[in-house]
Parts: sequence; C-alpha cells; structure tokens
Amino acid sequence: MKFAQPKTTKEALALLANDSWSLVSGGTDFYPKLGSSQPTDNVLDISRLSALRTIHSDDTHWHIGALVTWTDVINSNLPDAFNALKLAAQEVGSVQIQNRATVVGNICNASPAADGMPALLCLDTIVRVSSSNGLRDIALQEFVTGNRQTTLDAGEMVVDLLIPKTSTKGQSNFLKLGARKYLVISIAMVATRLVIDNNSVVDAALSVGSCSVVARRLPALEQTLIGQPVTTELSALITQSHLNGLTAIDDVRATADYRYQAAAELLRRSVDSLVIQASGH
Repeated sequence: MKFAQPKTTKEALALLANDSWSLVSGGTDFYPKLGSSQPTDNVLDISRLSALRTIHSDDTHWHIGALVTWTDVINSNLPDAFNALKLAAQEVGSVQIQNRATVVGNICNASPAADGMPALLCLDTIVRVSSSNGLRDIALQEFVTGNRQTTLDAGEMVVDLLIPKTSTKGQSNFLKLGARKYLVISIAMVATRLVIDNNSVVDAALSVGSCSVVARRLPALEQTLIGQPVTTELSALITQSHLNGLTAIDDVRATADYRYQAAAELLRRSVDSLVIQASGH
C-alpha cells in the first residue's frame, strides 16, 4: 500500500496514470468505512490541491471545484437558484463533517441517499473529469450510474462541477425526511426549482432522492407545472403517479410505498414554499 499527497493537479494526474489509487479528499466517507482496519489499496489524498477549492463564475457557467466543502457552499454568495443546494449542505452530517466533506465527494461516493444529488440535478450540473489524456464533461444524471457506481474510469478524477447559468434562474428549495431531525440518512428528499414570470411557471426542475438507486429528475411533473398559474392550488397538481419512474425499496428506514407517499408530500410542500415566496408573504 502506498500513500501520496500531491500539491498540484498535474502531479495527481501523473500518479493516477501510472497506478491504481483510492482517491480521498475530505475523507468523511473513506475513513469511517475502514473502521479499525488499515487501507489495503493505494491512497491518493488530494486535499492539498488548493486550486480546486474555489467557487466562481464565468460568462456561461458557475464552477464548484472538487475540494469545495459544504461549509464553503453555505458561506458563498450564490443566486437564489442555489438555495436548495445550501439547504442540502446544512443536512450533511454535523458542522464538523460539513467543514471537511466535499460536494464532489458526496457525488463520487454515489450513495442513493447522497444529499447533494437532488439539488445539483435541478441545476443541470455537469461533471468535469480530468486525466492525463485531457478533459471530458458528463451530465450528472449520467455520471452516477448506480449504488456506489459512477462512470469514472481508471486514471480519472473529478476536478470541477459546471452549472449552466441558464439553469440558475428562479427560486429553489430542498426538503428531507428522516427518522429524526438531524444526523440522519434520508427516507426521502426532494429539490425543487421554479422560474416564475407574470404569475406563471415558465420553467420547472424537480428531483427526488432516496427513492431509487440514483436520484432522479421528474420530467413529466415538470411539464405538468410549466405554464400553470402560480396559486395555492399549484401543488395539488402533484400526484404519486408522477413518481412512476422511481424504484424505491423496502429497508430498515421505510417501505417503498411510504417513500413514494413521503416524496409526493415533500414535493407538494416544497412547491407550496416557493409559491409563498413568489407571493411575497
């Protein structure tokens, strides 16, 4: 077993090109999984790649670097469309975990209950991957392929998340249901982003996590809401049939049926919250 802690992305990519490594940034998932055991794989600790710990924007995208922590997101001045991500950030473990855990690590860990996924899906997030062969961009929905599974190839690492500015319009919200208020793996969670103009929904993005192996957008529901007047009746359009593309399971936290019911109710409450914001109340 080897351990390396490169100080530049170029150095990290050179190491990845020549051997097999387990990538570690915040380490909040990696080290607890080990328990009292020692690592058996080579460990590449990228926590010193300070160039990757930035949130910034250019003409077309917002960028969240691979080492940006949840606390960084909470403290950043971002458009209202990022409010769902900020709310999700506050649900990621304790404050100590939020100070260490990274947004990208949450995605790469690829848990069905990854708190960041629904909000990032509502922002049409693109995952930028780098290797010694160059860069490639992958839509987030295609990057995470299953429970603990991503499309990362050997020799690659995520360096950036790109959020198109066209997807940072409107207001957003995030709601999570668990067996208790804090420090809990979710039973169901939802993110909602609505763009409202002239008291009508002109764009909508809604997603659900913990109700399938990968968090999912709900395109049928989005189309149902687009064009509708913004009233207190808007959330009544949401039915459990809008969740038909999900594949919830029974486990120790909840039954699949309960998850579907909970997700539908969370979506209604989330939309209600955005309607109240739009009305200025």
